[in-house]
Amino acid sequence: MKKMPNINPESQDVAELQAMVKLLMSEKSEWKQERQSLLEQLKLAFDRQFAKRSEALKPYNESQGDLFNEVECEAAKEEVVEATTITTTKKRGKRKPLPKTLPREVIELDLDEHDKQCSCCNHPLHKIGEDRSEKLEFTPAVLKVLEYVRPKYACRQCEKTQNSSTIIQKPAPISIISKSFATESLLANIILGKYQYAMPLYRQES
Repeated sequence: MKKMPNINPESQDVAELQAMVKLLMSEKSEWKQERQSLLEQLKLAFDRQFAKRSEALKPYNESQGDLFNEVECEAAKEEVVEATTITTTKKRGKRKPLPKTLPREVIELDLDEHDKQCSCCNHPLHKIGEDRSEKLEFTPAVLKVLEYVRPKYACRQCEKTQNSSTIIQKPAPISIISKSFATESLLANIILGKYQYAMPLYRQES
């Protein structure tokens, strides 16, 4: 900064006053430049400390957007895991028939005579087959098989004139345990032997 020349303020010399004004104007311009430089330095310091990184300040390029979309799609494809569903079919064990050596009592659950007529045309029904199921009955010191026979009936006239024919038969007796051949007397004896006489189930099974 230039030093102020030794000028007497009370001097009335025009030349001296003009020189003083020029000097003051020059100093003012230098102050403005110095102030502007300091402001720019301060702004740059703030930008370095608080502004976003230089990568984020770069101008946006449309091709970069497409590139990011492609990268996201590829990443999404890699994250997809193919799910393989494995279906296992469990073979249901077929129950063995009860021994033929046991005494048997065949109980036939047949339709009544008035039920052996077709409900459509009132023609007599004819037997087309039957279902058989076995239950194990227990009496003290005696085991016997109750074999239920349920004849099936169908109408010949309906078979000739219609596409389908209704099969009629008497319903099976209700079991105390679903799909079991044990009757009430057998279950009662098993419970009695287990809890009254402390006989293990494997001994009762043998």
